[in-house]
Amino acid sequence: MKEKTYTGSISINSKGVGFFDIDPTNKDRSDSIEIQPEFVNKAFHGDIVEVEQTGEKVRNREQGKVLKVITRSKSEYVGTVTHEGEKVYVVPDDKRMYVDIFLTTKEDAKIPQGTKVLIDINWEKSEMGLIGDVLKIIGQSGENNTEMEAIVLEKGFRVEFPLAVEAEAEHIKKSYKDHMQAEIATRRDMRGTITVTIDPADAKDFDDAISFKDLGNNMYEIGVHIADVSYFVTPSSELDGESEKRGLSVYLVDRTIPMLPEVLSNDLCSLNPHEDKYTFSAVFTINAQGEVHDEWFGRTVIHSDRRFTYEDAQEVIDGKQDGPYQEELRTLQRIAKNLEKKKFGNGAINFETEEVKFILDEKGKPIRVYKKQRLETHKLVEEYMLLANRAVAKFIFMSQNEDVRKKGSQSVYRIHGKPDKERIQNLAVFLKALGFELKNKDGEVTSQDINALLKEVEGTKNEDLIKTATIRSMAKAVYSTKNIGHFGLAFTYYTHFTSPIRRYPDLMVHRFLERELNGGKIEQNEFEKYERICLESSENEKRASDAERMSIKYKQVEYMMGHIGEGFDGVITGVTEWGIYIEEKETKCEGMVKIRDIGDDFYSLDEKNYSLKGQNTGKTFTLGDTIKFKVVSADLERRVLDYGLIV
Repeated sequence: MKEKTYTGSISINSKGVGFFDIDPTNKDRSDSIEIQPEFVNKAFHGDIVEVEQTGEKVRNREQGKVLKVITRSKSEYVGTVTHEGEKVYVVPDDKRMYVDIFLTTKEDAKIPQGTKVLIDINWEKSEMGLIGDVLKIIGQSGENNTEMEAIVLEKGFRVEFPLAVEAEAEHIKKSYKDHMQAEIATRRDMRGTITVTIDPADAKDFDDAISFKDLGNNMYEIGVHIADVSYFVTPSSELDGESEKRGLSVYLVDRTIPMLPEVLSNDLCSLNPHEDKYTFSAVFTINAQGEVHDEWFGRTVIHSDRRFTYEDAQEVIDGKQDGPYQEELRTLQRIAKNLEKKKFGNGAINFETEEVKFILDEKGKPIRVYKKQRLETHKLVEEYMLLANRAVAKFIFMSQNEDVRKKGSQSVYRIHGKPDKERIQNLAVFLKALGFELKNKDGEVTSQDINALLKEVEGTKNEDLIKTATIRSMAKAVYSTKNIGHFGLAFTYYTHFTSPIRRYPDLMVHRFLERELNGGKIEQNEFEKYERICLESSENEKRASDAERMSIKYKQVEYMMGHIGEGFDGVITGVTEWGIYIEEKETKCEGMVKIRDIGDDFYSLDEKNYSLKGQNTGKTFTLGDTIKFKVVSADLERRVLDYGLIV
């Protein structure tokens, strides 16, 4: 009897065991085929493979084997050079890459031990074992610059720009002023209107500015002005091709890998203070209650009067800092609060999670880790960006005919679908064990139900834990040409318009908006092209997010290396059969206490109550419990922290 075969993506763990999901939409993996290392057949994580189900079972899991690899998911890997006698090989940073990669050229073999490199696997030569060629020598393993660049390269991004891209950017800088007066004449001139930027203290590129004019009779003109990147980066140019490929800027703990060369991102496009700048704007006539009476979209020229940090703007609003623009900022804040109130009243989910920030020394070593403070000025800017994004999305959508909408509207939308029913049911079980209830009907849940839960857990010991679990149960927001609305924000229309310096979809939206304003023609071949770019942009976003998390985890482990043996207060964030995970309260550095190191009893996992329970003492360690611990060890290479309990 011939066994069934399937084709799809394989997942590989660090032990070389493969997993193949027959139905990738099945969240609990109940139909997953397990593939033992000896039957993986040189398949690696993410490869597209043909798998045969053998009919055997191991530990109640269906077994299979890889018949052949159809498509490799990637060929470039980052790793550390190791010498062993005559052999020179690279140990990959990605632990799911379960074999080493040998270097065979004379030049590559001379690279010193401990050097971190980017290599390209030569699949044609890799019959007996994997063979790779060094594409780039990154630096000495363990050095800050080496490790941060390694994270970026491992995720498939590049630091340097191709020479042709840099040359094109420099040419634009030298020539654009030759046409400046003629260009300004075609734009709405808003240089006489009070305009400010509000950004983080360490920001170097300013995407957005806000203008303010009191029209009298409780009416205001508020402009959301966005860097007009589309003026400088034109379709089919070298810059356009590179920015499409990159998709976005990547933000690590200590650096930014920009989507555009710095001559554009930090200079020509950036809305720096006291300079005339080209912008694409959404200008609203709005009352104090946040009700929009009129809106206008188009290209403008602005002149930012002042660059505020979030902290500076907050101090001006609070009266702690003297200076101009106090009344303007206060009025902007009052209107923003009304916009926020309406947003939540319409069902937007109130997710506010804590993030950490690092203070580094001159060598990049973390000397302090702390939680970011979310100020009212953060919310102020956020509300006006949301207003502009929503208004632009609706304008473009309503401007297009029904036939275009059915094919896939000729714009890019930021969509967020309803949560998966099974995930919501699992979340409800998890919450019940912690003493909370999520109202749902067979996994159907409304944003109001989620908000009610978040309000209930506010101020409790499990607040952060439940927020994180709830976010993970949500669908992922993605880019698409097909508008289905945004569940989390409760918006019928939503897009990304406000950050074209650092996100390619925003640049696309600027082009779509210009076309709608000018009555441009839609080409038949555009539908598939733009949907492809949406899929690629969503994937790039995920990889960039992974890179950011990896850099944060690296710095958290590096910080704790300086605190071995010290005691801290933490909260239990995970309970497994092999131990408990604990997160330090202030730095959010997470580590594990192995079950064998608890020592005073034999502990077993109580899955139903998310607890470890001692057989003799009855002592329990439960999800959400506060606990005192000490740092036992820190492994930077594996980015792992080992903790011990303080009795």
